[in-house]
This record gives sequence, structure tokens and C-alpha cells, in this order.
Amino acid sequence: MEKFTTKRMTLLTGRTHPALANEVAANLGIELGDPGLIQFANGEIRTRFTESIRGSDVFIMQTHCGNDEQSINDSIMEQLIMIDTAYRASAKRITAVCPFYGYARQDRKAEGREPITARLVADLFKAAGAKRMVSIDLHSGQIQGFFDGPVDHLTAMPVLEDYVRTHADNPVIVSPDAGRIKVAERMAQHLNDKGADLAFIYKRRPKGTANVAEAKEVIGDVDGRLCILTDDMIDSGGTIVTAAELLMQRGAVEVWAMATHGVLSGPAIDRLKNAPLDRVVLTNTLPLPPEKQIDKIEVLSIAPIIAEAIDAVFEDTSVSEIFRGDNV
Repeated sequence: MEKFTTKRMTLLTGRTHPALANEVAANLGIELGDPGLIQFANGEIRTRFTESIRGSDVFIMQTHCGNDEQSINDSIMEQLIMIDTAYRASAKRITAVCPFYGYARQDRKAEGREPITARLVADLFKAAGAKRMVSIDLHSGQIQGFFDGPVDHLTAMPVLEDYVRTHADNPVIVSPDAGRIKVAERMAQHLNDKGADLAFIYKRRPKGTANVAEAKEVIGDVDGRLCILTDDMIDSGGTIVTAAELLMQRGAVEVWAMATHGVLSGPAIDRLKNAPLDRVVLTNTLPLPPEKQIDKIEVLSIAPIIAEAIDAVFEDTSVSEIFRGDNV
């Protein structure tokens, strides 16, 4: 007796960013599965998938963020519950797709008696039943080692570079701190055909503070140039705004900011409105609510890259080839 097995893909999403998940599904040419999410009066979450996923290659997508109805912790817990549901429903393989990985900045002990929460979150996904993880532009590459299994670290660089190639000439790619120099340098190299140069800003964070950064000096020639600040995320906006102000003081004629993740918490929108920034270019790894949609913010879609990576995982082909090996 011969048996022929058919590979099946199932894509499910939580409630934090369904628009992105629907766009990814459209790029894959599939329908989103129904997780059957129910929230009880006391806040507890229950899922019951409406279709069988036995033997299916299941991708459970959730970007980690909060809104008026739930916190970032709720979004992580919701994804964990969905993963546990898939595990108990006999999924063949479960991949956690986290476009924005929560707690990524807590990846080391900067001072005594601090947690390494990025590792804790990775352990939770493993315990829930995830065998693989997909994320975009992690705050630091070492987080890949926190998860006990394969991690596909995607990058939004192709999307951002295409935007620069279309809209700018002879830019200076500026790293807002020393930690992002390698990423900025790689971007400048890829945009060499547009005459791109490289600069970076020396900054310091006062000990014992959070969301406070002081830009001190620009290393590189920015006089009379369009400067493009590139970072993995814009959270409160302090780093980007102080960097933009310093670049203008050093002779830049125009400053843009580009980031993968638009967290935009607290005073970020007011800061960006009043900052000497002509454009703020983000991707849609995180939802941008209407009250944060200001004129200078442009949002690019990351869905085609996520879809291509999911398809590569499903077909057991190379993910790194999508990015020419730059996704590290």
C-alpha cells in the first residue's frame, strides 16, 4: 500500500495586528485560519481552532504591542495560548512569527539585580510548544541564541533601501549610536550606487535612566547633505529627535528618520511633530493608530518579506538567500 502525504500550511493570528496578518496571507495566496479567540469577563483568554490542524505546518503570528484594550503582556500571553492550542491539536510543526519581539531591549544585565527578560520570553515560547521562531530586526542579534531552536532573523533593510533608492540622491546614512554602525554601514554599501556615505552619532545614556539619551557629537561629514537616520525602532523618540537636532546644527540640509518598528510611545508623536525631521519612514510591523498618523510619517509594508520567509520555512528552502545573507 502506498501513501502520499500532502504538506499543509496554516496561518493564524492574534488580535494585535490582524491587518498585517491578512496582508501576509494574501501574499501567500491562502486564507487566515480562525483561532476562535474568546476573552472572558475576568480577562482570561481561550482559543478553540475552528478547523483541524492535525499534521499541519502551523505559523502563529502576533506582533507584541499594547493598545487601549490590552497590554503588550496580554499580546504575548495570547500568542502563547494559541501555540499551546496548536501543540495539543497535533500540529506537525509550530512556528512563532513575531514581527516585533517584546522585551527585546532587556537582552543583558546592564546593572546589578536586573532580569534578562528577552531570554525569559524565548523560554516561554519553547515551553508552549513552538519549534521555530521568525522575527524582524531584533534589537540585538544575540537574542537568536536565547531560543532553543531555529530562529529566522528577517530584516526590513530591502524595503527601506528601495525607498531611499527611489526618493533620495547622495544621502548620508547616519547611525544614531555606536551600536547600529554595522547596520548603517551595510545600508550605505548597498546604496553606493546612489552616492551614499556613512556617519554616526556619539551619544550616552545617563546611568540609572530609561528612555533618556544625550547626543554629543557627529562623526562624519554631514555638511550640506541629506542625512538619513536609521534605527531598529523609534520608541519615545528621544534618540532620533536629539540626533536630528545635532545633525542640523552640523550643517545638514535635510534629515529623515527610518526605522523598522514604530513603537511611538508616550511623547513620541509630539516630539516628532516638532523635530527638524522632514520624513519619518516606518514599516508596518506594528499597527499605527489614527491618532498617531501625522503627515511626516510614511509606512511601508513588510508583509511581502514575511510571506516570502514563511514560504521558505514551509518549503524547507533557504531564508538567508532572500536577504543575500544580510539577515544576521
